[in-house]
Amino acid sequence: MSVAPWRSPLARALHRNRSLVYARYLQLATVRANNRPANRTVVFRGFLEDTNQLKFITDARSEKADQIEHQPWAEACWYFPNTREQFRITGCLTLVGSDNSDPDLDKARMITWQELSDAARLQFAWADPGKPRVQDPAAFNPPPPDATQPLANFCLLLLDPMQVDHLELKGEPQNRYLYSLDQQLQWYSQEINP
Repeated sequence: MSVAPWRSPLARALHRNRSLVYARYLQLATVRANNRPANRTVVFRGFLEDTNQLKFITDARSEKADQIEHQPWAEACWYFPNTREQFRITGCLTLVGSDNSDPDLDKARMITWQELSDAARLQFAWADPGKPRVQDPAAFNPPPPDATQPLANFCLLLLDPMQVDHLELKGEPQNRYLYSLDQQLQWYSQEINP
């Protein structure tokens, strides 16, 4: 696997914004079954080893999981305030759940689970997300899940980029670059008008 050319400016932006804890947060838009957009904030968990795929996590019981099963195309939008840069990353999402048959992805799912904080793991043991609020406080105070074995509803979520639009909101005029993956799976880039 060759590292995509957009990875270097993204790594530089992450590094230069590392003092901001929220620089790891980005917006991820999916498509609902009624073709309307659904947008939410997710946490960047790094890149899947030996790929250009961005890692996130999600709950198999969430609406997001249903949306991805129906339509895997998505777009992420990531803004870095210190450097005034925006990355719009378009691609396909893959849910890696407990029913996954790929041993490498299953291992990545397990490692991602083990890297989570106890508080993050605990949320996967809470009552079903997006359903009417459960009034029993015990539904949000379950025993801690096993730190080594993911719960069945825990999913690793991978975004496989096909296009990256990088805008630097500085300079006159501003700088904008479009990175695209061609049919031979080679990345090419061009400078475009802001």
